[in-house]
Amino acid sequence: MKVILVNGSPHPKGCTYTALEEMAKILAEESIETKHFWIGNKPLGGCIDCRKCVKTAHCVFHDVVNEFLEIAGEYDAFVFGSPVHWGATSGNMKSFMDRAFFADFCGNGGRFVFKPTACVASARRSGIVTTTDQMNRYFSLSQMPIVTSRYWDGVHGMNPDEVRKDQEGTQTMRYLARNMVWLMRCLEAGRKNGVKLPEQEPVTFTNFIHD
Repeated sequence: MKVILVNGSPHPKGCTYTALEEMAKILAEESIETKHFWIGNKPLGGCIDCRKCVKTAHCVFHDVVNEFLEIAGEYDAFVFGSPVHWGATSGNMKSFMDRAFFADFCGNGGRFVFKPTACVASARRSGIVTTTDQMNRYFSLSQMPIVTSRYWDGVHGMNPDEVRKDQEGTQTMRYLARNMVWLMRCLEAGRKNGVKLPEQEPVTFTNFIHD
């Protein structure tokens, strides 16, 4: 089984990476293959609602979003990490998740549906809860089982060394990783014993204004 760890920080090996790496260590101990995927620090434009992804299941803009979508289907579970910027996800991470999840949802790509996922945030002081709440909305809309820990999914620190000293935060990451492994194995056991995925109906869209 494989887990991809998406780093939405402008720093490739900063505080967010340090939190994700704490999870990666536990996943490796449990014989789960991991990959760090950094979205980079080049400006990422947001979704322009062109709807081209309905036909292609990819974004019309060929950048790191499509690089991620090309490999996302190979993974059994996902972790998305972001620093707290102004009490929310980083700007690039917001654009990245908007486009990746919209392309998969509208294009019926099936890369995310029913796959376990979690999000983590790194903060100097506050904003972790609002940031993780924001990221969790993508998962709930995509029918992804959301893995939880024993506390809010975040770490505190101004740099990686300070994050490593956040004993409760790093422990929360380890709980999160172990809980993810448990759920992945439960789902695998279900598949091996003939438990089918829920039946899917054609999606219905309605608006609040009607003739």
